[in-house]
Amino acid sequence: QVQLVESGGGLVQPGGSLGLSCVASGITFSRYTMSWYRQAPGKERELVARITTITTSNSANYADSVKGRFTISRDDARSTVYLQMNSLEPEDTAVYYCNARFVARNYWGQGTQVTVSS
Repeated sequence: QVQLVESGGGLVQPGGSLGLSCVASGITFSRYTMSWYRQAPGKERELVARITTITTSNSANYADSVKGRFTISRDDARSTVYLQMNSLEPEDTAVYYCNARFVARNYWGQGTQVTVSS
């Protein structure tokens, strides 16, 4: 059974930082491109950051809105993908989802709430 379990969400003040983690089980993690998406109330789910596999040098790309503030990384030995979020803004408030994709296989976590508010 495939599971993606996110953690690390919470309430933070504008300008603050949070780190999210997603632990995968039931998949050969190193083969999967890993991504973080987010969905704010009343909005569509959007890609935040993506990191490819070691075969393509763990290449990362980001949504324009988070470039320079967020960093995605992965630890294949721990089957974990991370999202470090700095300089958070109220507009970053959303449920953040972990995604694993390999060819036609596509899996989602249950999401973790991030709220940026004073």
